[in-house]
Formats: sequence, structure tokens, C-alpha cells
Amino acid sequence: MNILSLTTMEFYKIKRSKILLLLTVPLIILWLPNVINAHMSAEPVMEGISPANNFLIQSFMGYVWFILPASIIVCTVMLQQMERTNRGILKMLALPLHPSALSLSKFSVLLSLTALQCALMTGCYLLCSRIASVYTGADLTSPLRTALPLAVSVFLSALPMTALYWMLAVILKTPVFSMVLGLATMVPSVLFINTKVWFLYPTCYPFYVITQKYGQLAGDTAQKIDLLPWIPAAASIFILCLLLSCLFFGHGEKKH
Repeated sequence: MNILSLTTMEFYKIKRSKILLLLTVPLIILWLPNVINAHMSAEPVMEGISPANNFLIQSFMGYVWFILPASIIVCTVMLQQMERTNRGILKMLALPLHPSALSLSKFSVLLSLTALQCALMTGCYLLCSRIASVYTGADLTSPLRTALPLAVSVFLSALPMTALYWMLAVILKTPVFSMVLGLATMVPSVLFINTKVWFLYPTCYPFYVITQKYGQLAGDTAQKIDLLPWIPAAASIFILCLLLSCLFFGHGEKKH
């Protein structure tokens, strides 16, 4: 059984779960107040930014700070619990496949769910920005050449964070512990982006991308994304977390 077959099997499993619903409901909760309070975007907090770009950034800022990491944490726990229910993980490990392959297939599903929510977030933005434009009488819709690259940047910057949360869910066998620890990592993210070692804290990556983009759209030429040492650090964290999750996946279950 190869990784492609395993990944396909994992997608069939989530069709019977509530994961897709859990990805959508938080976005609805996010966008309702954004549309209702859309008139506030006509008064940007940073001079030089247009109302449309302000509406875009403020919406994504709330998304990357709380909803995106929280959704990833919930999905990791649910993916793990789907196997641990009725000792399903033991049945999977009894198949002629390597545990690392099963871990990678589940992680691929997690990445797909993260990409799906980012796409849903972008779709909600395009819809709600038009509704808000009619509601406020101001143009609050940024061009696609601004919105789409921003959404892609958010997804790519979330890859190390996703690998980190998957590793925690694999190593910490108790779902409550992995969820609490994951949620606890969200709190300091706003603080870390203002330190010199922000690139060592993957949870703050998406928030860093948004804040830097905010300055760029406001015309601040000093605001730029420092690719060094960020990219090497992010790649190292991503690979390390993925290797550890492959190494420890199913380790505890095998002992029993």
C-alpha cells in the first residue's frame, strides 16, 4: 500500500466526520461581525492604506491569529482520534505498511484541510467584501492580484506550524494535553513577531506575513519580509517536526 492509496483512504474517512463543518463554522463567526462593522474599515488605523486593503488585512489578521491555528489544532486531534476510536490504529498498523507512511498520509490530509480553509477564507472575503461595499457605500474589495497572493502566503507560512501541531498530536497521546498545549502556543505569537528571534516560533509566521503586508500596502517601504534567516529556520522546523511525527507515530500503540 503506497502513500497515495493511504491518503485516498484517509480522505474517505473524513467524509464521515465533522471536520469540514468545523472548518466552515469559524469562518462564518469571523465574517458576520466583519460585515456588520465594515464601516470601521473606511477609517484605517494606518495612514496611507486604502479602505479596501484595510478591510482585507483586518479580516485576515483575525483569521491567522486565532481561527487558523485553532482549526489546525482541532483537525490534528480529530485525525488522531479517528484512529484511536475502536482501536482503529492497531488495525491500520497490522497492515503491511510502515507507520511513517500512515503518518505522512494523515499529514497530507491535514495540509489539504488547511489549504481548503484558506481557500474558503478567500472565497468568504470576496463575497463579504462585495456585501460590505453595498452596505457601506464604499469600495471594500481589493483586486485579486492582492487577495490571492496574500492567501497563498498565509498557507505557505502555516506549513511549519501545521507540522508542529501534528507532531504534538502524535507524541502526546492524550488529546486534551496536545490541544491545550497547542492552544497555549497561540497566545505569545503576537509578542514573538516583535522580537529578534521571531523566526524560531512557527506559530507567529502567518501573523508576521499579515503585519508585514499591512505595512507594504500602507506604502511603508521599510516593511519587508526578511527571507533570511526565516526560510532556513522554517524549513528546518518543518522537516524536524515531520521526522519526529513519523518516528513516533504508532509507537505507543505497538507496545500494547
